Amino acid sequence: MADSVLYAVADGLATVTLNRPDAMNALDTGTKNALRDALRAAGSDDTVRAVLLTGNGRAFCVGQDLKEHVGILAAGGGMDTVAEHYNPIATAIATMPKPVVAAVNGVAAGAGAGFAFAADYRIAADTASFTTAFLGVALTADSGMSWTLSRLVGYGRAQELLMFPRSVRTEEALSLGLVHRVVPAADLAAEALTVARGLAQGPTVAYAAVKESLAYSAEHTLTESLAKEAELQSRAGASADHKEAVAAFVEKRRPTFLGK
Repeated sequence: MADSVLYAVADGLATVTLNRPDAMNALDTGTKNALRDALRAAGSDDTVRAVLLTGNGRAFCVGQDLKEHVGILAAGGGMDTVAEHYNPIATAIATMPKPVVAAVNGVAAGAGAGFAFAADYRIAADTASFTTAFLGVALTADSGMSWTLSRLVGYGRAQELLMFPRSVRTEEALSLGLVHRVVPAADLAAEALTVARGLAQGPTVAYAAVKESLAYSAEHTLTESLAKEAELQSRAGASADHKEAVAAFVEKRRPTFLGK
């Protein structure tokens, strides 16, 4: 991985850290390549059972590096980065068969906010903030935000946040449903690690099924969703972790899940 993205795996947890603190973790080409590759590696690694995504410094990620983007536009380039980087990154977060925790340590703007919204669980420092940002530079939503934002806050509020971008502080973000939990900034790293480690020790097959079923039911009928639930429940029911959970219940002990 490039120095702009740190990647480490320990005890079933992959930690992916954006590491351009002097640039508020803005996404230049090298960082986008490294982030995409790190998330794909975590998704395909069977030893990884959960992912923690965060940033170093005072920002989570402020989105596209506009200083680099100016040069791309001057050279006649366009928005190829959406297909090459933002789409694969958002897809990797939202669809990998394991839970992703976003620890939002500071400003999350544009694609940075989009990546956080694609995660399964968002825990934010009380000093963090969110902004869609796109309309401020005459662009539309990317990084999956047209899909995730309306599902988090509803169509009308998503439309408002996209068309009138502003800084949403954590108290409002919590009330809107943009984050699940807010903690003091000094406690964020430890609290997020506790959540992510807990997920990494959980029933991985069942977590994957939950992610798949929610994504499926968002675009299908009740009848179709019930059929998908039956399919996914059969898969989860055949897992070793389900058998372990039932045995542990009968034996009055805590289950030990292996993610299989």
